[in-house]
Amino acid sequence: MELIKIGKIVKLHGLRGCLKVASYLESGEILDSLGEAFLETEEGGLRRFRVEQVTCRDGRFFVLKLEGIGDRDSASALVGRGVFASALHLQSLPEGEYYWRDLIGLQVVTEEGETLGRIQAVFPTGSHDVYVCGGGKREILLPAISEVVRKVDIQKGLITVRLLKGL
Repeated sequence: MELIKIGKIVKLHGLRGCLKVASYLESGEILDSLGEAFLETEEGGLRRFRVEQVTCRDGRFFVLKLEGIGDRDSASALVGRGVFASALHLQSLPEGEYYWRDLIGLQVVTEEGETLGRIQAVFPTGSHDVYVCGGGKREILLPAISEVVRKVDIQKGLITVRLLKGL
């Protein structure tokens, strides 16, 4: 089963073991059908929990109540841990939109065929995402706009870009 990281536990919420999670989701719709979650363990593995309740406070955070975590003491040990869900919960995206996890690792080439490196990370800004391309001659920050990102081919593992002046 493929898992995706949907957030990180940032603090406790209330007295009954609820967890406040910083959301990595663009939309909270996946949370409506979340029956189980996987949390990072101290050893670096993952532990499965049944989700008793999830409440989306706003787009940036959600509150998670997990089976077996019933008080502040047991919940406090989980602060700082990543929260994962099955990729089966993901919805299909419209043409031209991609999940970050699908972009990371893709090779980046210019329209002229020059290899620049691979996508190492993606981060949001107010108006668009930015792709971090590394592993080549230098790290390049690529704005995810149509003037720069000319073609994304997930099957071939390739992103074709047009570098603007200053990139």
